[in-house]
Amino acid sequence: MIENTIAAWHKIIKTKDAAGLDNILADNVVFHSPIVHTPQEGKPITILYLTAALYVFNNDSFKYLKEVISGNNAVLEFSTVIEGITVNGVDMITWGADGRITEFKVMVRPLKAINLIHKIMKLELQKQSTLKLGS
Repeated sequence: MIENTIAAWHKIIKTKDAAGLDNILADNVVFHSPIVHTPQEGKPITILYLTAALYVFNNDSFKYLKEVISGNNAVLEFSTVIEGITVNGVDMITWGADGRITEFKVMVRPLKAINLIHKIMKLELQKQSTLKLGS
């Protein structure tokens, strides 16, 4: 079942179409951002963060390097270049019995990448929030 969820995630990444997030996220999903101290709880805020990330991380250089799936967990290592800085990170995904994602944690390195992502994600989150409020 998770193979379908991971395949759907890869499709979202490839198409940059955040509409598919609603189908793969549990209502009570918890999102852990590399730039925010507290976990973000619930589908709406998780969709907001993941949509912003689609625009910040997912450029022509973005690629998944490794994928490990075990039990109800997956770890997907990625690499991308943003403003000349190579970003290396992992998406750590947990799902429930229905195949919907219950936890999504992003970890990023090195420090200069985190600082850059913090700046860019803040702007993108503001943009996404404005778009959501305007619709």
